Amino acid sequence: MAKIKPFRAIIYNPEKIAELTNVVCPPYDVISPAQQKSYHSASPHNFIHILLGLDKPGEDKYPRAADFFHSWLKERILIRDDLESVYFYSQQYYVLGEKKTRQGVICLLRLPEGEKTVFGHEHTRLEAKEDRYRLIKEIKANLSPIFAVFQDKRRLIKRLSDKYLPGGPPPFIDIVDQEKVRHQLWGLSSPEAVAAVKNAMAEENIFIADGHHRYEVACAFRDEMKEKAGDKFTGEEDFNYIMTYFTNTDRRGLTIFPIHRLFQAEDGLDRQALQTRLKGYFDLEEVRDKDKFFFLLNKAGRTEHSIGMYMEREFWLLRLKNIKILNKLIPDKPESYRSLDVCILNYLIFKNILGVESDNKRLLCFSPNVEEILSGAEGRGGRIAFFLNPAKIEQIMAVALSGEKMPPKSTYFYPKVLSGLVIHKHG
Repeated sequence: MAKIKPFRAIIYNPEKIAELTNVVCPPYDVISPAQQKSYHSASPHNFIHILLGLDKPGEDKYPRAADFFHSWLKERILIRDDLESVYFYSQQYYVLGEKKTRQGVICLLRLPEGEKTVFGHEHTRLEAKEDRYRLIKEIKANLSPIFAVFQDKRRLIKRLSDKYLPGGPPPFIDIVDQEKVRHQLWGLSSPEAVAAVKNAMAEENIFIADGHHRYEVACAFRDEMKEKAGDKFTGEEDFNYIMTYFTNTDRRGLTIFPIHRLFQAEDGLDRQALQTRLKGYFDLEEVRDKDKFFFLLNKAGRTEHSIGMYMEREFWLLRLKNIKILNKLIPDKPESYRSLDVCILNYLIFKNILGVESDNKRLLCFSPNVEEILSGAEGRGGRIAFFLNPAKIEQIMAVALSGEKMPPKSTYFYPKVLSGLVIHKHG
């Protein structure tokens, strides 16, 4: 049973910050070094100064981040919301010219002990967890909500949207970010709205989409604080909860991009030998036109396992002949894992044919951006671009429920939840 509760969020003070777009930023783990510098330059109060401070010689960036946070509270750059609320969050965005809307709620999720109600699908890295752990110990706050998906058996999101938004007060946040995504946030503080969220979430399993590192760090921090509290521990302290954005599995609003791969052969590439080996497992079809290639890849992905390949200025569609070959290559994994297209690419093509491990960052580059991967392979010998169809949310949930983790770089949920909209401060 998932337990949630409302909270009084820390927010930017509109009397001090006229343009909220100048002070919010994406989650820390999708910010490039160039973007990090850009956000630092955007405003002395941009949230990046707390979320992902620059490394400076002779300075510890974690206490520095805490100094920013506490000084902004003291100066009322950041203020606490008046009422305990669950926050209704709407994002309007475009994918290939199609307008889409994803809606959800931000509230506090009780970190579970014992019964498994929160399921992750992603491997985590120690370095990233150590970074976030040092930050939470200094600041004692959830700076960004983790992103979670649930099945919404009671149609909670639609009921909240229909009841509280039409004719109600305008959103207290309404901005458009650098990617042209519109973000709107309403605070729902009525007992009826809060009860509706609590009752609906009590029946749900929670699947983490983004924020696996922050979730594991929050659990570790809770355990440390619980041990320190000793007999005074009640279980209701703020550190027992993590700020979470919940959205449902409605495909009309939920967009998952694949993460494509660019491979660089170490000793050149024998094209004929590669195609001969591929033909042992795939039906190969050359496609002359780029747009037609991506159209056919997407269409094939609805009914079969297909991978796109771009090599020496030629597009190829690889259609898997028999999924059962994966039973031999990875017999220790559940079927939900073996049937992922990214596993077919990792085990059958990379490991079995090309002889490279799928996490080799020296020979492989990763990006959800098609043009970035294509340009990397354009006109360069020994380079191959591989393109995937997106994993379906049902596949992600099935892998998570099996207790397995998806391969690294499997999913890219879009759009991201902005950092700096709301903050959960412990205590």
